[in-house]
This record gives sequence, structure tokens and C-alpha cells, in this order.
Amino acid sequence: MATTKKRSENPTKTKDAETKKNTNNNEVFASCSFSSLGLHSSLCDQLRDRMGFEAPTLVQAQAIPVILSGRHVLVNAATGTGKTIAYLAPIIHHLQGKQPRIQRSDGTFALVLVPTRELCMQVYEILQKLLHRFHWIVPGYIMGGENRSKEKARLRKGISILVATPGRLLDHLKNTSSFLHTNMRWIIFDEADMILELGFGKEIEEILDQLGSRPNEFAGKEIAVSCNSEPQRQNLLLSATLNEKVNHLAKLSLENPVMIGLDDKKIQPVLSSEDFGSLGFDVNDELTQPDKLMSSPIADFRVPSQLVQRYVKVPCGSRLVVLLSILKHLFESGPSQKIVVFFSTCDAVDFHYSLLSEFKLSPNTQPEEELRPLFIRSKTFRLHGNMKQEDRRTTFQAFKTEKLALLLCTDVIARGVDIPKVRFIIQYDSPGEATEYVHRVGRTARLGERGEALLFLQPVEMDYLKDLEKHGESLTEYPLLKVLDSFPVYDQKRHVKNFLTLELHPWVLSLQKALESFVVAQPSMKKLAKDAFCSWVRAYTAHRGELKRIFMVKKLHLGHVAKSFALKEQPSLVGKSFQNQQRKRKREEKQKGLSRLKKRKFVGKNMNK
Repeated sequence: MATTKKRSENPTKTKDAETKKNTNNNEVFASCSFSSLGLHSSLCDQLRDRMGFEAPTLVQAQAIPVILSGRHVLVNAATGTGKTIAYLAPIIHHLQGKQPRIQRSDGTFALVLVPTRELCMQVYEILQKLLHRFHWIVPGYIMGGENRSKEKARLRKGISILVATPGRLLDHLKNTSSFLHTNMRWIIFDEADMILELGFGKEIEEILDQLGSRPNEFAGKEIAVSCNSEPQRQNLLLSATLNEKVNHLAKLSLENPVMIGLDDKKIQPVLSSEDFGSLGFDVNDELTQPDKLMSSPIADFRVPSQLVQRYVKVPCGSRLVVLLSILKHLFESGPSQKIVVFFSTCDAVDFHYSLLSEFKLSPNTQPEEELRPLFIRSKTFRLHGNMKQEDRRTTFQAFKTEKLALLLCTDVIARGVDIPKVRFIIQYDSPGEATEYVHRVGRTARLGERGEALLFLQPVEMDYLKDLEKHGESLTEYPLLKVLDSFPVYDQKRHVKNFLTLELHPWVLSLQKALESFVVAQPSMKKLAKDAFCSWVRAYTAHRGELKRIFMVKKLHLGHVAKSFALKEQPSLVGKSFQNQQRKRKREEKQKGLSRLKKRKFVGKNMNK
């Protein structure tokens, strides 16, 4: 029976000191090397010189020998622990040693399926670094938003290791006859849970059928375990959370898999390919109860142990003021840090981005408008699914290179994406499913570095903490009053502290008034705020399952919701305005339809005369 361990995710960074700081479990492998795991010496050099890995992380030390052996693998690993290297390194090791050397005309040998475009580009960039000394192995990617004809040309020339999003891959499998995949040996599902949650379940089944990779198609075939022999198809599935959808995909795609990371308490490190048998199992052994190991009424989560998790309880009407106050406090207290703020909708991202890019606040003795500093003095970026692909790519790359920056985004980067030096994650809008919470906070505390995560909750949403506790996630309260008290009101420190509620805090009242005046004075900003309000309410009503009893619109005061977008209007006016626009559009469409119908009737009568 196979049991191994640990946590995962993809790196694009890290330095020697960072690798050594890899806390607890990762420190066990300080004396272990990639070469002792069985990897080629040139590949080990690439991992050290171009990726900054002096020694393997825990998940890498456990997964690499198993993957080298040819077994199917299911990895349940914490985000930010190096799982991209864990599956790419063994694949490159096998391909570089293939004799005669592989050529582009041989087609695709390995396929990496990822859920988002950002993760697709990230895995591709890691591949480019690792393949620097293996120029005959050609990396490539295909994904939505790219020019399909150019992708078709690249596939015709040949791509050895292909990174793809499911929809675009299926498109090429069906319609690009020059896409050669008869030599396909590896299929990797990276961030498998998100692939399924984004609705790619049917596409994945079709892909498996197109490539002949369902378990029943392995029947009667032996999977080779020697690195010198020619193995059959090998599938790998990696995820930071395990749920029923992931279990279903595992049953569809994996044949007698080795499980890594399912039991922290029973962990036994795999230090080398020679030591592999000493763990108490043989790579040829089958799991006696795979269904039992892969099913659980509550999803199994992995978060980095060095991650500090907090929550802040904020009345709805004060949310915007508190967000801006915390951001200002963080940027002014740290000389160099990057912060990511998650929102539920694209409209909310656009509104807050515009607000933070223009809003200025100064005391009464302020200088001229153009000389006032921005309230948040950092470079601000936005990223969401409605942006053009080129804009998304440019923004992502720019934020990665900055030392002091703020990124406002939707869940488009919540999975797998590795952004160096992110020290703070703020979940301004609730992630909904607890699995999403895990992936959002996984953008920090990566590869052993410290990180903090803050979750905004309204008083009516506090039961969400109990939902997280079911999955073993415990959050402490953020010292909000201490932060608010640190701000001056009209250039003087406030000494009176006898306010009754957070909404009546002098700083909150002062900043809220300034924000509302700023938004009402600019028609374009006011429109962004109204659009964000409407989309936020729609998103709030979309919570599913048990979360509906926690996140209920009827529990909210919509006037306070409007206030959280710096709107002075009552929600009925905002909502009415939105509804009137919808009705007006429908009336116009109806009138156009009637006029066309009358015109056709008129023409018909004239023709009959």
C-alpha cells in the first residue's frame, strides 16, 4: 500500500536563503539533493542556477521518485510548495535521456492541463527555464484568447511539452489534423479542482476519450517501473483541495495511483530513488482501498503552516473606509511589500481601481489639487476576466516585477499562479466555498516564506468562520481599532474614544464623507460605483448550498451596501436606475421589433397589389 506525503504548488522564484527557510517539513530535506532523487545532473544545475532551488521541498522529494518510477500519482499538497517542479522535472529527465533524441516532428509527449491563462503562461515560463540546456525539447502553450491560426502553426511544427487550457485543447484535438499526439506519454491535471469548478468536466472527459487515457484503457497493460524501459501512459493529478469532483476525475483518469500528501501524521520522506522501497511499499503495489482514501464528506485542505490567517468584522457601510485604511496602514508600515485584494466581480475591481488611482485626501490646509498625494501611495494594478488577453498578460508580468504594489483582482489568479514576494492577501469579498478561500490565501506564504491573509466579514456573515473551522482553518481577529486610531483627523491626533460603534469612529466618518464627495463629483466614477453595486448584489445572491443561509441578501441593508461603494443614494434609487435602464432597453428592442414587423407587412401588402 502506498502512502506518501505532502504539499504543493508552483514556483517561479526563490533564492538560496528562501529555500533554507522552508519551515518544518521542508527543512528535513536540507541534506537531500535533486541528484539523490535520480534526476540528471544538468537538470539539477538548472534547478539551482535558474530556479534558485538548492534542495528539494518536501513535496518534490516525495513526488519525484514516484513519478520517475512510472506510477500514476494523486498529489494533495498545500499551495506554494513547489509542485510544478515536482512533475516537470521527472518528465524532462525522461525526455532528455531518450535515445535517439526526440525531435519536433515526433509531436507531443507530455500535456499539462491548467485552468487559467495566467497559470498556463506561468508553467510555460518555468518550462523555458528548465529546458535551457535541453534545446531539442520544445515547450509550447495553447489557450483561449490567443490567435488560433498561430497555435495551429506551432502544433504543426511540433511541441514536445504542451501546456494548455481545456477548452482550447479540445478545439485543437477535434479540428487541427496536424496536431500529432500519438506519442503522448504524460497527462498532468494541475489545479484539478479549479479545472472542474470552472465547468470543464465534460471537456476533460472528451479529452481523455480523444487521447485514450481512461483507466479501462489501461486494462491488461503493465505500467513499467524501470527508468530504462518504455512506460505506458502515466497520468498525474495535483490539487490543494480534495472534493468529490476531484475524486471523480481521479477515478476517470488514474490507474492504481500512489497517493501523496493525504496524511500529515504518517509522513515518511522519500529521499532517493534507491530508498523508495524502504518506505514500506513497492512501486508495483496497488492500493487496496483507493476509493476509501479518495473520498471524504468534507474536502481535505492544505495551507502553508507559516501563513498567519485573520478576519476583520466590519459593518457593511464601513467596508470601503476600512479597506482603504488597512491598505494605507500596510503600505506605510512596510517599506517593500506587495498586496493582493480579491473581489467578487469585474465591476467591483474596475470601481476600486479607478477610485484608488485618483482619490486624494489632505487636511484643510491642503495644497492645490494637483499637488496632493494619492491616498494610497503605491503602484496599483487590476486583473479580471473581462480584460483583453494582452492587457492581462502585461498586468500580470508588471505586478510580478514590482517591489511595492497593489493588485485588485477577481479569482482569475486565485489558483496556482505564483507571484513573488506577496506578503498580504485581503479577501474583501467572501470567497464563498471554503476551497476558494484556501486557494486565494495560497498566493502568499509560498515556498516557506512568511505571509498574512485577512478575510472581511460583515456581522451577519460571522458563521462563515465555523464553516472554515470544519476544514481545520482557524482565524484570529485583526486589531482594527488600533489601526483606525493611528490616523489623524484634520491633522490632529484624536484623544476622545467614547464612540459607540465602528461607524461612529471619527476617522471612519471623516474618510467616508470624503469618499462620497469624491464619487458624487465625478459622473464617470459614480457610474462605476453604481455598476459595481448592482453586480455585487447579483454575485451575493449566487452563493450555493449551505452558504445561502450565511450570505443572504435579505439580511443586508442595501442602503449600507450602497454606502460601501461611496454612494449617497438609497439602494432603491440605485436599483431603480439599473432596473429602468433594463426596462428602457427592452422597450427599445420591442419597438424595433414592432417597426420591423410593420415594415414587412407593408412591403407584403404592396407586393400583393
